[in-house]
Amino acid sequence: MSSLIESSQANRKRYKAEKRFKFYGFFALLLSMGFLIFFLTDIVIRGYTAFRQAEIKAEISYSKETVEIPPLAVNEEARDFASRGFVRMIPLQVENNPELMGDTVVQWIVANDDVDQYIKGKPNGLSDSEKQKIDKLKKEGKIKLSFNEHFFINGDSKLPEISGIFSAAVGTIYVIILTVLFSVPIGVMSAIYLEEYAPDNMFTRAIEVNINNLAAIPSILFGLLGLAVFINFFGVPRSSSLAGGLTLSLMTLPVIIISTRASLQAVPDSIRHGALAVGASKWQMIWHHILPVSVPGILTGTILGVARAMGETAPLLLVGMMAYIPEVPNSFTDAATVLPAQIYTWASASQRAYVERTAAAIIVLLAVLLTLNAVAIWLRNKNEKKW
Repeated sequence: MSSLIESSQANRKRYKAEKRFKFYGFFALLLSMGFLIFFLTDIVIRGYTAFRQAEIKAEISYSKETVEIPPLAVNEEARDFASRGFVRMIPLQVENNPELMGDTVVQWIVANDDVDQYIKGKPNGLSDSEKQKIDKLKKEGKIKLSFNEHFFINGDSKLPEISGIFSAAVGTIYVIILTVLFSVPIGVMSAIYLEEYAPDNMFTRAIEVNINNLAAIPSILFGLLGLAVFINFFGVPRSSSLAGGLTLSLMTLPVIIISTRASLQAVPDSIRHGALAVGASKWQMIWHHILPVSVPGILTGTILGVARAMGETAPLLLVGMMAYIPEVPNSFTDAATVLPAQIYTWASASQRAYVERTAAAIIVLLAVLLTLNAVAIWLRNKNEKKW
């Protein structure tokens, strides 16, 4: 009788422990979801305002005097609030279109960052008298918020109101193209050799252990390797997309090798045996039978590896891709930067207007990364084969 009571008490303790564990797991899930929602909400609230930019209605007079002294081209009412980025382009406008000389045109031009922040209700450096003038212009319909196309078509700038992500986006595309070109063929071929050809001995086991270790080491170590090998030894141009792409390809290789090997291992041996039984060579068996059914897993691993590389900053810091690059790179050897590096640069800038632009750039980067991850999941689910 006593043993039955003890058994019943033990069962109740186990059930209570199970309920506690279930509660802890559910609470941990809620906590992680809460942090994620808080993070995304904070980023969106900070960054969505950057997609609109304050503009001011101004009279622009094109003459010999105003070409020599560009600020005089803008009428006095709007002169103090116009962006210096627009004013300094006036001589170039006349150079590109000589017919403007002697004309006076009314147009909407970009306002400076202090005006932009004031219109959006954010901290700014305007005096009380300047705020009164802006309020007056706003009532007269001479100041408005418009879609900030400069954020998407301009490169980086020391003036936040005209700074954009275009040059960084192009640099990111260059780097990712090179990363895929170098890492995918080498990674897939290495995985095929290790899985299908390599003998099972101490040497190959040591290689496998090192590949797994490389997938877990801090990314900044790949930056040190890229600096030492590609820049110092091979003489690859510093700050170039080529240096960044080669460095990130080293970081992506272990991920691709591991995911490819997992895809190859998931193929039943019966397919291998069937192909060899009808007279196919080992390479024909791999090329015609194993690889086609492994492609979904290989693509998934590749996309996830590329998504990780796209969000990296630390390795690129060491190969010089954190520089101020306002112009779009024209080739793989030109100086370039990437979107994560530009986000880091903007986050450390002193001007208040860069805060919202930093958050907006993070929104763009997150949208791209989430899209890549969604594509990877879709490919995996669509092409998954169950044996």
